[in-house]
Amino acid sequence: MNESWQGKAVLVTGAGGFIGSHLVEELARRGARVRCFVRYTSRFSAGYLDELSSDVAASIEVVRGDLRDADAVDAAVATTDFVFHLGALIGIPYSYVHPRETVDTNIGGTLNVATAAVRHDVCRLVHTSSSEVYGTARVVPISESHVLQGQSPYSASKIGADKLVESFHQSFGLPAVTVRPFNTYGPRQSARAVIPTVLTQALVGGVVKVGNTSPRRDFTFVADTVAGLIRAAEVEPALGMVLNLGTGSEISIGALISLVSEILGRELQVVSDEERVRPAASEVDRLCSDNSLARSVLGWSPTVDLKTGLRQTAAWVGDHLDLFEVGKYAV
Repeated sequence: MNESWQGKAVLVTGAGGFIGSHLVEELARRGARVRCFVRYTSRFSAGYLDELSSDVAASIEVVRGDLRDADAVDAAVATTDFVFHLGALIGIPYSYVHPRETVDTNIGGTLNVATAAVRHDVCRLVHTSSSEVYGTARVVPISESHVLQGQSPYSASKIGADKLVESFHQSFGLPAVTVRPFNTYGPRQSARAVIPTVLTQALVGGVVKVGNTSPRRDFTFVADTVAGLIRAAEVEPALGMVLNLGTGSEISIGALISLVSEILGRELQVVSDEERVRPAASEVDRLCSDNSLARSVLGWSPTVDLKTGLRQTAAWVGDHLDLFEVGKYAV
């Protein structure tokens, strides 16, 4: 497959979000014509796309709608060569409160994207999954053959979406690749994720409220995740595959806070907040990727170590504290 993105027509769902906006930015810089599907709001906000540089903003098209609206999705997919499907409700605590909306958006929305991709004969659909589909690791590192465990309504919805894409590949020849990022972090991430939660509180004061500090995670910098997504669209042998994007290294939340303390050069007091603790059977205790398949098939490997990524993220968070309600639990 031609690896040049110059003039390629690309759709990104979830384009205004954390990973989506970084992906849009990189594709535009490579010369792609990027259509950005964002959820309509009365404020007419395009999320982080509103913050992109003027040269990038001039080269993208923003369309608004809802993934649950099949007609809106079909119109967005029409005339595009490649589709990167990142749009989803990603909040695990939110999925406890609104499981039906989570399922309707994540499974129903993926059904609409896959149906439109078949109808319009796209060259490649890159579907974004989540390491949460694996649940607590039964073996480490976690390969793509690890059992799937729905330990939250969110993870169950992503399992369903993944299987829908798999079924469309098998049944209708949809040229799809599923990518499973492991705990992506970086600039523009919301306080629903642990790293911005820790950084915002650490930058403002010395008290850091978190839930359970023992779970271990494989944190991957957003630029590396974006590079993997793009490679998944470029590499022909990836067709029909599921590919992990992770570093292969893990760190506990407690050790992560200590690392943030070291980077910022300040003492932090960790306070356990029961509101932030997942139900016991829903907590995912350990996620650590086996990324050997992505390395061999995509020629991809992570390039940003955790300390470097945390420094870059802390700098961005520090410049954008006005975007956060520091200390408030974000569902």
